[in-house]
Amino acid sequence: MKISELLDSIETESVVLPEFQREYVWNKDQSKQLLDSLMKEYPVGGLLFWKTNDPPELKNISRPPEKLGTVTVILDGQQRLTTLYMLLRGEIPPYYREADITHDPRDLYFNLDTGEFQYYSKMRMAENPLWVRVVDAYSNKEINVFAIALRSAASPDDALQYAQRYNTNLTNLRNIEKIELPTQTVPLHASLDDAITIFDLVNSQGTKLTEAELALTHVTGKWAQARRVIKSKIDKLNQGHYYFDLTFMTRGLTAVVAQRALYETIHGRERAELEAGWQRLSAILDYLASVLPKHANISSTRDLATTNVLIPLVTYLSLNNNAFPDLKTTKQAIHWLYAAQTWARYTAQTDQRLEQDISIIVRESTPWPMLMDQIIDQRGRIDVKAADLDGRGVQHPLHYMAFILGKAGGAVDWSNGAPLEVAPGQPYTLQNAYIFPSALLYKNGYDSDNHIHRTKVNEVANRVVLKNPHPYEGRSPEEYFPWIEQKYPGTLVKQFVPMEPQLWRLDAFEDFLAARRELIARKVNEFLSALTAEPQIVHKRPLSELVALGESATLEFKSTFQWDVVQGQLNKELRLQTLKTIVAFLNSGGGTLVVGVEDNGAIFGIEQDLGGVHNKNLDGFQQLLASQISELIGAGFWPYIKIRFEQLDGHQVCVVDVEKSSEPAYLKGKTGQEFYVRLASTSKKLDAQDAIQYVQSNW
Repeated sequence: MKISELLDSIETESVVLPEFQREYVWNKDQSKQLLDSLMKEYPVGGLLFWKTNDPPELKNISRPPEKLGTVTVILDGQQRLTTLYMLLRGEIPPYYREADITHDPRDLYFNLDTGEFQYYSKMRMAENPLWVRVVDAYSNKEINVFAIALRSAASPDDALQYAQRYNTNLTNLRNIEKIELPTQTVPLHASLDDAITIFDLVNSQGTKLTEAELALTHVTGKWAQARRVIKSKIDKLNQGHYYFDLTFMTRGLTAVVAQRALYETIHGRERAELEAGWQRLSAILDYLASVLPKHANISSTRDLATTNVLIPLVTYLSLNNNAFPDLKTTKQAIHWLYAAQTWARYTAQTDQRLEQDISIIVRESTPWPMLMDQIIDQRGRIDVKAADLDGRGVQHPLHYMAFILGKAGGAVDWSNGAPLEVAPGQPYTLQNAYIFPSALLYKNGYDSDNHIHRTKVNEVANRVVLKNPHPYEGRSPEEYFPWIEQKYPGTLVKQFVPMEPQLWRLDAFEDFLAARRELIARKVNEFLSALTAEPQIVHKRPLSELVALGESATLEFKSTFQWDVVQGQLNKELRLQTLKTIVAFLNSGGGTLVVGVEDNGAIFGIEQDLGGVHNKNLDGFQQLLASQISELIGAGFWPYIKIRFEQLDGHQVCVVDVEKSSEPAYLKGKTGQEFYVRLASTSKKLDAQDAIQYVQSNW
């Protein structure tokens, strides 16, 4: 068939595209090569169609199926036909929307003199009339080759000669639509399964389908709306900064439905099973998008080196009612997630390692210790050493881990003191900034052409994540660090900056790197260890005896966490009173907070508090308290906080044992970052000047 006839058939929807076909995936270079080959009369391959009066679900068809009659379904060649339609008709073909086209080729230009194709370049083409947009060559727009030739020629005779050459090239370009492409057609009596089988076979050639694309083809062959439904979910999750693609979604669906990692294991599943699996996967992804920011300080997939680390979590949740059963399991899962991310569990042999890990999850009711053993077998250890950061750039998993830990500890932006979070619906603007400016280093002894020098300048230990552009760009840390610390006390420590001023000098750059590597490695190890450490009771004295002693600098009572005794209802504002005490203990000598005991030592209990927590039980209370600590103080302080429950006089009370922190702790209060210390038996808020002096004296 002539190309023009094929494009006419697409326009009238007599040639259609089935839903089981993948998206338009060609890049712009492939589109250019197609036109170049057609201009040179090179073979570009044949097309395969299926003629049927009972088509499968079709992409974006405007007419109801009963009005279509016999249609021709594209089985092979849709990338070429889509490209030709956009370039020769200047529009998106009716079976696609504008948003479906990732690499739009319609800014391809043709040189009337040389016959070459290039994509638009303002510098090269803006003032050069020889460059004609391919789409314009096929539109009604007049291209006056003689006028163009007059601008290039020295005389009318030369202009005529040039115009003839330009016209010949333009005619050859326009004659592309007259070229006949070889076609083959699967007959009317073929079934949908026959068509998909043939589709699988022919797509082993050309731009080969990936295993994920082939699996999704099988899914949409059984469940026609799958691709559309999945893409809609992707768009929704994108709004909350969780960015997934069809490959991840297909892997996740395979894990939920087949409890396997290999894509091929989903090929034979029926529609009902696929739809049910999708409902579970969709709920699990919503759950993870809620749990990971609170408990893991992962507020976007951009905080992860790869989304593959989420597949084992998806599998586990699908086998456990789409949720972690308790806080202990949540911490175990996050501990494994951090380790898998840190040690790049899935950057190589992805299918084999995912298959191995999923089999453990399916087999073991508590899979996390065994999954950790797999990482140790792969890497030899879990603990991070300073040398692991030496020479590593911002694409290394340890950079992502350092950022997560910074957020967990309450790190803020250096320009305005705002938390390093991006609200859903807002552009994701976090960026990697240099601590020692690269330009300054290259002016002072470092050579940008020297690989070793470039590696040091770009190392993780010289980078920090900020929300806004670096407010002190171009200045040495020796100049701007004191300003930051004065304006936002404790900020530098939260980004693992060595606090020895002599390391902030330009001539101490490499000593600074070494010291910061040590800090990051130690913090990662402390953080990971704290996630799975069993609670330890700070005070050996029985709780009943402690209560009898009364409140002191290291002991405080709160009658409730969130139950307003006066009003007889839940009051979330009361939570801050508990958190203020925890922060004060962290900043002072440590201490014990007992929730459920009145100031006079009378036992009130936390039973009323339980009415406003998940599942109305102690585990729900612990999860709520832990999430509040993570959100308003920082999960980086977990190593110093232990939560336990005891019974006194028939009531449940919550005991929070707090050790002195190795760094300042702040509470995200109504007025911003608030600093508290213990003064006698109360928690006192310090103003900025007093807080700076206290921090300098104690850390």
